[in-house]
Amino acid sequence: MKYLSIFLLLVSFISCQVTETITINPDGSGVVEMKQDREENSYMRLAGEEYTKENVFKDTTYIFKDYINKYNENFLKYLPEEQQLFQKYANVKVHTKRSSFEKEYKNEFVLHFNTVSEIPDLYKTEDYASDIEHNYALSAENHYFRIGYNFDGKTFSRLVTIINETELEKAKKQSKEFNAKYGALKLVQSYVLNYHFPRNIKSVSNSKAFISADKRSLTLEFLLSDCLQDPEMTNLKVVLE
Repeated sequence: MKYLSIFLLLVSFISCQVTETITINPDGSGVVEMKQDREENSYMRLAGEEYTKENVFKDTTYIFKDYINKYNENFLKYLPEEQQLFQKYANVKVHTKRSSFEKEYKNEFVLHFNTVSEIPDLYKTEDYASDIEHNYALSAENHYFRIGYNFDGKTFSRLVTIINETELEKAKKQSKEFNAKYGALKLVQSYVLNYHFPRNIKSVSNSKAFISADKRSLTLEFLLSDCLQDPEMTNLKVVLE
């Protein structure tokens, strides 16, 4: 059963649509929103008979700092630098829905920021919330890459850093095996970056980015399976006029 649950977790992620949207205001503040939606047709083909056995309903919304306040006794046990890391997520709003009846599975993370550098690695939000609740070591640090952002008023950067080469190699192997077995199914597995800027875009480091007619927005799409094997491919630098 443990193998099955790990397999279905991988299936859920691969048969998913992820959209990361950042809007930056003229003063450098803005909002970031990350959505993960399971694509049901793709997931159904992958999960097979397990698809009909799902029996779950969860629909919750919370602010990360609610976990800090509710489990403050656990929070205070962490090292100062770990507490500081958690505080970066304090104002992240999370909406999670799992409905086997409605066949709707999604995660939404939203943060209003004052500066782009405040944006945390939103993909770790739920892991960190679980750590505080259960007084675990920082489980999200087991991720093999870290995402960071920066904006100096002219240049925007999205930087992915590999932090665990061993786990990266495992992810590459799993992803390649998965593609070899299911690649012919042409699954929906999109990973989309939507970025909106306060001034016109002068240049973008990735030539595949689509720039809007007003030159203030861009869209860049990847395959999730490709991103698992090479997270650094999503690095991006955007220079404004």
